[in-house]
Amino acid sequence: MRTPTIIGIAGGSGSGKTTFAFMLRDWLGPARCSILHQDAYYRDQSDAFDCDGGSVNFDHPDAIDFDLLSGHLEELRGGRPIAVPVYDYHSHRRLRETHALAPCPVTIVEGLLILAHPLVRANCDTKVFIETAERVRFARRLARDTRERGRDPAGVEQQFLAQVKPMHDRFVEPSKEYADRVYSGEASMEPSIRDLIAAIGGVN
Repeated sequence: MRTPTIIGIAGGSGSGKTTFAFMLRDWLGPARCSILHQDAYYRDQSDAFDCDGGSVNFDHPDAIDFDLLSGHLEELRGGRPIAVPVYDYHSHRRLRETHALAPCPVTIVEGLLILAHPLVRANCDTKVFIETAERVRFARRLARDTRERGRDPAGVEQQFLAQVKPMHDRFVEPSKEYADRVYSGEASMEPSIRDLIAAIGGVN
């Protein structure tokens, strides 16, 4: 197999980057494309977590094990499978179980800080940033965290104002300068998907 193509997709929380990643995988075909989520690489926060919107800042780069993530990207580049961590959002623990991921022609790595970390960025052949207005991102995050992660709405709002927005302004938004492509997370994503596939030359 040829050296895998790695596509980095970044953007603010609730920007639509995960939706974009799944759409891209569907277009390329699951047999030829896999997705690696930054959120799987959260460090174990169970000892420090106190409450929703509390002291643990999940949006700061220190919350992510980027050494492991970048190492895994290098393994995939070398044609070797990896054991992806499993993070439990309710207990904030990294579980003992892992998820096996085999190399394939295209690997998408998505997360809000993907373009902010130099080692991860260096392993991305194509870098994408999804740009979405703050009010839209907050509404999406509120809906996701309360529905999928059992979060309290007041805690979600407090965390957004105290941590998510400051970290976005400090780390996420500035990383847009490293993107090869910037797409809207509010408009239809189909034209952007077509543009990106054309830019990478399709998949053999």
